[in-house]
Amino acid sequence: MKTPSQEQSAIIDAPLDPISVVACAGSGKTYTVVRRLAEVQQKLDSQRGRVALLSFSNVAVDTFRRNYNSLTQKRSVSTRSNRVEIETLDGFITRNVLRPHAHRTMQASQTAFLVSGREPFLSGFNVSSGDYPISITDVKVGLDQFGVNFYWLNNNQKKDLNREYTKKIVDRLGKSGAYTHDLGRYWCYRTLKEQPTILRALARRYSHILIDEAQDIGAVHQKILELLISKGTKVSLIGDPNQGIYEFAGADGGFLARYGKRPGVIEMKLTCNYRSVPSIVDLANKLSDRDDDPDRCVPKTKNGAFFIPYKATDLDNLVHTFQTAVLAAKLDIEKSAIICRGNSLAEKLAGHKTEMGQGIVKQFALAAIARDKKKDYFEAFKTVVACIAGLMVDLPRNWVASVVQPAQGMENRSLRRLIWYFTRNHETGLPCATLEADTEWHRLLRDRVTSLISMLEKDFDLKPVDNIGRKLAKRGLTNSPLVAAKDLHASSDSAIRVDTVHQVKGESLDAVLYVTKKEHVVSMLAGTGSEVGRIGYVAVTRAKNLLWLAVPSSSLSELRTKLIAHGFQEVK
Repeated sequence: MKTPSQEQSAIIDAPLDPISVVACAGSGKTYTVVRRLAEVQQKLDSQRGRVALLSFSNVAVDTFRRNYNSLTQKRSVSTRSNRVEIETLDGFITRNVLRPHAHRTMQASQTAFLVSGREPFLSGFNVSSGDYPISITDVKVGLDQFGVNFYWLNNNQKKDLNREYTKKIVDRLGKSGAYTHDLGRYWCYRTLKEQPTILRALARRYSHILIDEAQDIGAVHQKILELLISKGTKVSLIGDPNQGIYEFAGADGGFLARYGKRPGVIEMKLTCNYRSVPSIVDLANKLSDRDDDPDRCVPKTKNGAFFIPYKATDLDNLVHTFQTAVLAAKLDIEKSAIICRGNSLAEKLAGHKTEMGQGIVKQFALAAIARDKKKDYFEAFKTVVACIAGLMVDLPRNWVASVVQPAQGMENRSLRRLIWYFTRNHETGLPCATLEADTEWHRLLRDRVTSLISMLEKDFDLKPVDNIGRKLAKRGLTNSPLVAAKDLHASSDSAIRVDTVHQVKGESLDAVLYVTKKEHVVSMLAGTGSEVGRIGYVAVTRAKNLLWLAVPSSSLSELRTKLIAHGFQEVK
C-alpha cells in the first residue's frame, strides 16, 4: 500500500480523541496505526505527555518499530521520537510499574523479577486444585463482580481455585519479589490501586495510548487501562472482535466491541481485506457474518479454500501432500504453515516431543532437540539453565532469571557465557541429538555435565547437590537417537513451519493447512459466537492464497455438504 484508503485516512487524521476501530482481517491495521501514531505525535508536539503504541507480541512490536522508523525518516518535519514508545502491553507495565514500584505493594525487599517456571524454589509454592497440586506458574488471574479471582486450565477448561487460599500463596510468592506473566498483571493492577501517586504520574506521562490487536485485552489488562482512563489518558483501540481467542482470560473481543459506544469515543471501521484472495474473503464473511470487500484479484495460480480428509495414523502423508501443493502453486514454503488448535498435535506434527528420559535428563534431551532440530538456541539455553539450577542447592531465588535475562544480572556475564558455550557446542557440551540416547548420548551428557558442574563450583562458588549421579540416571532413554539424522538434516526447501493458531495470529501466510478435529470444524462453520469458532476464523484469515482444511476421514461424510455450502472445494 502506497497511499491510504478513504477509511484509513479518516482514522489517521481523526481528532485527538479516543477512537475505536473495528477492522476486518487483512485490512492494513499496521499501515494505518503507524500513521495514526505519527499524526498523534505531531499534534501533541506543543502539548505535554507521550504517546505509546502497544500490542501483544514482540513480532508485532518489531514490525511497528521498523515501519514507524521508515515512515518518520521520510518526513521532513521532526517527530521527536523520544516522545513515542512502541512495545508490548506487558512490557509497558513491567517497565513503568512492576520493576520500579511493585515491590512496595508486594512487600518484597528487592526489585520484582519474572520467573520462567523452571526455578527449583517454585516447588514450594504449589497450589491445591482440589484433586492434586498445580504449579504456581499455572495459576491465572481473573476479575469478577467479587474482585480478583484465580483459576487454572485443565485441557483448555477453566477451573476455579479457592480465592482466599490461592491469594495467600500468591502474596507469599510476591514477598520474594517473584512473579509470573499472569501474576505480573495482578501486581500491576494492585500497585496502581494501592499507590495512587504512581497511577497519576503514569497518566500524566502518557496522554495518549494506542492499542493494536485490542480484541486480546483481557480482564486484568482492561482494569489497568480503565484506571489510566479514569485519570485522563486517552486510549484508542484497533482490532477485530472476531479474532478474540483468549476467552479464558476475558479476552473475547467484547471490550473492543463495546468501547466505541462510550461517550467521547469516536467509532470507526476498516472493511477492505488487502491480504486474501476473493474466495477466502467470501469464506471469512460467511463465518463472521460480515460484508468485507477483497482488494485482490483472482491470481492465475492455484488458490482458494479446500478441504481434505486425513487419518490420524497418516499425518506424514498429509504434510507431504500439502507441501507438494504449495510448491505446485508456486508459493513460498517458508511463508506458509501447518496450524493446529492445540500444542499437543502441533508438537506431534513437528516432531518436537520426546518420550525419552525422566526428570532433568529429559529436560536436557528437550534442550538438545530444541537446538538441533528446531534451531532454537535460546530455548535450548533456557532449558539448560533450568537443568543446572536443578543440580544446585542454595541458589538465590532469582538465579534462573538473572542468568537467562541479561538486563537482570550483568554480574553473571561470565557464567552466562560459559553456559551458552556448553549449550551451543555439541562436540564438548550438550551432546548431539542424533546419538544413541541410552548409550553414547547419555554417557557424554553425564560426563560433560559433571565437568560443567565442577567448573561452576570452582569458578562461581555454586554448590551442587549430593546426588548428581542419581539425577542424571538414564531411566526412560531408549536405544535410538533423540532425533533421527534424516529429520535433522532435512532440506530447508522441504521443511514447513508447524504451529498453533494462537501463535500465528496477526500474521499473513502464503498457504495454510489447518488440521482439525470434528468439533473444530462444526464450531467454525457455526460462526464466531464461540471461542473455537473464532479460532477457526483466525486460521482461515491467515491465508493469503491457499487454505487447506484437514478434516478427519470419519467425519467427512457428515461435514462435506456444509463445507461446500460455505465455499470450500474438495482436494482431488
